[in-house]
Amino acid sequence: MPTLQFNINGRAVQVQAEPHDLLVDVIRGPLALTGTHEGCDTGQCGACTVLVDGQSTRSCTMLAVQAAGHAITTVEGLAQDGKPHALQQAFMQCHGLQCGFCTPGMLMTAACLLRENRNPSEADIVDALEGNLCRCTGYVNIVASVQEAARLQQKGAS
Repeated sequence: MPTLQFNINGRAVQVQAEPHDLLVDVIRGPLALTGTHEGCDTGQCGACTVLVDGQSTRSCTMLAVQAAGHAITTVEGLAQDGKPHALQQAFMQCHGLQCGFCTPGMLMTAACLLRENRNPSEADIVDALEGNLCRCTGYVNIVASVQEAARLQQKGAS
């Protein structure tokens, strides 16, 4: 079984994985980072979204060996020094979550969007989140949460 090395949430890790192991399974299994959720197993729901080298990536469609040598950020890596990320604050404040199953993927996709566009329009947010499915809400509070996070970031919060 090969040993893979990558950086996850700012720390270097080594993990053994079979060549056919999916990144989501390594994240949730040996690395015990269970914030990344596994929903559809086909990359269509977005629950498993992580950032790989800063880009929004479905971890259920990426082999762990493909992540070797790359920087991966999971939802656990958003908070810094125990302080919630602006997105996490905004999702709580604006009620952008219901059951919470889709929330990690929504947060990671939105984090990628806000890094690329610090002041996204509602249409930009809807477009970015198009591949993230939520069965509990009408997306209104999710979009409002991303808008609030952009506002918080502009004010200097995380």
